[in-house]
Amino acid sequence: MGCAGFTCSKQTLCALNIIYVMVSLLMIGIAAWGKWFGLVSSFQVVGGVIGVGVFLFFVALAGLIGAIRHHQVLLFFYMIILFMVFIMQFSVSSACLAINKEQQEHLLEVGWNNSQSTQSDVEKSINCCGFTQVDPNGTCDAACFRNHSCLPCAHKIQEHAGKVLHFVGGVGLFFSFTEILGMWLTYRYRNQKDPRANPGAFL
Repeated sequence: MGCAGFTCSKQTLCALNIIYVMVSLLMIGIAAWGKWFGLVSSFQVVGGVIGVGVFLFFVALAGLIGAIRHHQVLLFFYMIILFMVFIMQFSVSSACLAINKEQQEHLLEVGWNNSQSTQSDVEKSINCCGFTQVDPNGTCDAACFRNHSCLPCAHKIQEHAGKVLHFVGGVGLFFSFTEILGMWLTYRYRNQKDPRANPGAFL
């Protein structure tokens, strides 16, 4: 095999966790940037993305420290957490790829009704009002509302929802396989002896 040695396993595992750290910092940065510039006003959405980013950051940090120090306990818990994350991510990614149009419509309507701030963000960004019908006596943040030329948001959202779900599902599926790679590397690396350590030491 091309990467059977202790040093190669260590460097590959470190590189994988550095990528995870960069992805987590990117998630946190994008969420904070969107909130700062008013692109996303929903605190739940921003808080959720930042929370996932922070969780990924600490998991990757634990994996990086475990790989550098060849720390058996850290590597074991890192492997277990990575396995649980893989199960959740693979399930969500598969659901995103398998969801049909009726299920999309139902989920979009539930999400629409549960967050007033999300409604406002969507109305401003895609220039529409209401989900299935426009209420002329209601309030709407879209520019078209002043001219009474707004269309309902449901159709416009559904045009993009399928593409977004397939993109998210594809990206999630790709990263879930990198987690499988991380678990395999961690398992191998834990059972390898450090050539610089005492040859009689038990690992």
